[in-house]
Amino acid sequence: MKTGAVNKTGQITVPLRDGEMGAFLAMPEKSPVGAIIAIMEIWGVDDTMKAHAREFAEAGFICLVPDLFWRLEPGVILSSDNPEHWMPSLDRYYHFDYNQGVKDMEDTITFLRAMEGCNGKVGSAGYCLGGKMCFLMCCRTGIDCAVAYYATYLEQNIREAPELSRPFMLHQALQDKWVPAPVCQYIQWKLSGNPLVTIHQYPDADHAFARHGASSYREADATKALALSIDFFNRHL
Repeated sequence: MKTGAVNKTGQITVPLRDGEMGAFLAMPEKSPVGAIIAIMEIWGVDDTMKAHAREFAEAGFICLVPDLFWRLEPGVILSSDNPEHWMPSLDRYYHFDYNQGVKDMEDTITFLRAMEGCNGKVGSAGYCLGGKMCFLMCCRTGIDCAVAYYATYLEQNIREAPELSRPFMLHQALQDKWVPAPVCQYIQWKLSGNPLVTIHQYPDADHAFARHGASSYREADATKALALSIDFFNRHL
């Protein structure tokens, strides 16, 4: 879905309260506009995440992809297609500190709101681990809205659901081996009473159905989810 053009892309540094985090930035042609933090899977700021950033910039938003694992090992990019990369990626995944990650994203929100060209509104779009981060940000921070794709282990923090106070959209893949259908149904049951929550389910989709180039990629479902996400961001940013 291309409604505009990308003005420029590049690597930048985001100042945090106790350090600096690398990030990839994609800027749209027009301003002022809302900004989106695109939060990575476990593979780093790879070509897929840069493609997502360009998609959102083409739709008219500033998009920043933070190096979420910078405290563990900055700048590392691994591949889901390389069997030797799975164990190091999972190791980083299970050592990642979500609480610290939310604080880093709070600082990223502050950074984007002050950025030239931003209208002061900031949302997020997260994939896999990034999807859970989006849920936590809607529960703990002042982000304007968030979209989560196939969020892993969200159920482990479902006790925070009463604190969810920001518009939140969740894309669930019902063939997801990491988030099985019964877990998807449980999350839907727990969140469906909150009018700020919208859940879309994809019956034939597996985990990472929006990951460009992956064997799990499903063009029709990815296109639908992106259109729904952009419409959501247009309403809230």
